[in-house]
Amino acid sequence: MHHDPSTLRVVHITNTAMFLNHFRGQPEFFRKHGFEFEAVSPAGDDLVEFGRREGVQVYAVGMTRTITPLHDLATVYQLWRLLRRLRPTIVHAHTPKGGIVGMTAAWLSGVPVRIYHLHGLPRMTAGRVYKRLLQWSGQLTGRLAHRVLCVSDSVRRAALDQRLFPADKARVLARGSINGLDSAIRFNPALVGREAGARMREALGIPLNARVLGYIGRVVLDKGVVELAVAWRDLRQSYPDLHLIIAGPFEPEDSIPGAIQAELAGDPRVHLIAGWVDDIPPYYAAMDLLTLPSYREGLGYVLLEAAAMGLPVVATAVTGCVDAVEDGVTGTLVPSHDAPALTKAIVAYMDNPRLCQEHGRAGRERIVREFDQQEAWEALLWEYRELLANQFGSVSAEVAHVKPPRAF
Repeated sequence: MHHDPSTLRVVHITNTAMFLNHFRGQPEFFRKHGFEFEAVSPAGDDLVEFGRREGVQVYAVGMTRTITPLHDLATVYQLWRLLRRLRPTIVHAHTPKGGIVGMTAAWLSGVPVRIYHLHGLPRMTAGRVYKRLLQWSGQLTGRLAHRVLCVSDSVRRAALDQRLFPADKARVLARGSINGLDSAIRFNPALVGREAGARMREALGIPLNARVLGYIGRVVLDKGVVELAVAWRDLRQSYPDLHLIIAGPFEPEDSIPGAIQAELAGDPRVHLIAGWVDDIPPYYAAMDLLTLPSYREGLGYVLLEAAAMGLPVVATAVTGCVDAVEDGVTGTLVPSHDAPALTKAIVAYMDNPRLCQEHGRAGRERIVREFDQQEAWEALLWEYRELLANQFGSVSAEVAHVKPPRAF
């Protein structure tokens, strides 16, 4: 794959190739507007598959998820060499690790426009020493970036409270989502169809007339999986027809206790799908309700996806989730670390099918109205246009004719 010298090269940097799935469809949009989307992450099948599916050039660079000073210096050097060779116009870095090494390497190599995309604040649940390291790295990242884009209003407020960067550097585009949501096709229950949900239930061994509670995400402590397991003990006794789907990777960092994992794995009404799930809509189609009892989020994307599929949601009243759920309208918010409150909220839906329908319908209407994928892309393109104009005084005709983003 050869780079067209007439295009503006944008290099996205992230510390995990799985994260690149958030950009589905975006590269083609930007190609049409004079930008070449390229991606950097650690090596792996996910990186190769993303490059193949989206038709983009990808580059593998060794990178850890946690702060590892010596290894991070080596990563910065690798990135510096790569960026010196690629000579991108924009470096757009994601995740705390991608941000610190990406912004440092981009600054050292003289990249004209540097953007850090803040997807969450791990320091909120980190230990004391690691919290200080994250604070320092976050402040340095913000200092080196020309712009900090935040995926939700609540994350922006929390980051400013922590003084990670000046307020005038931080923006939330559209409703914050990095890629909007394809509610017209991919997450449209009318197109996915009940048949897909029925086939998924059959594949998992779930009766068609059973009720299904779902969880999708990393299976770790930070996501409230322990509280979900505790709530499930009561729920499975009260509702003999209820099944639980848990889909997502079990990660060694921040892992749930072995006893909890064994308890879930040994329950015939709990269906564990370990690892990243690419074709996720059929799982939503098999569910009646989704829960995300997380301790912190950037923007709870699974909550948006579930809502687009017409599902009510139960989540925690924490950063990110409060932006994704309209409490009492599209779902229910409960305190974090509170298994009894989580149980009570789920019970309210189990005992009131009409409430499920009302909140599910309102959730889809909100997603269609406020999280349009095209608008999210256009808002980001507008941001690129403004940053390029600040640096160069003018931009290409393709970019200049993008309409300004809608204000909410």
